[in-house]
Amino acid sequence: MEYVYAALILHKLKKEINEPNVTSIIQAAGGDVNTSKVKALVASLSNVDIEKIINSASVSPVQTPQQSPDSNIQNKEKESKTKEEKSGKTEEQAMEGLASLFG
Repeated sequence: MEYVYAALILHKLKKEINEPNVTSIIQAAGGDVNTSKVKALVASLSNVDIEKIINSASVSPVQTPQQSPDSNIQNKEKESKTKEEKSGKTEEQAMEGLASLFG
């Protein structure tokens, strides 16, 4: 995975993705370089348009009105109240029981 990250760093810096550059990034990060992996990565990426792939993968999720952050907080509060009702214990009671374990 570190080899792919090295290639992405080089792409971001607009540097050529070649064996010496990938090797130097891996070494700078303190990793052991496997030259066959470096060669395979460079060969695999030789005809790939990385920018096009990044743009096609960069899709942000769309929030619907019922999935807004406020409604998520309200849903979590309802869930925690429901759990307390099912267990019959409040958070304070649970903490008291936990505190008794440690004297």
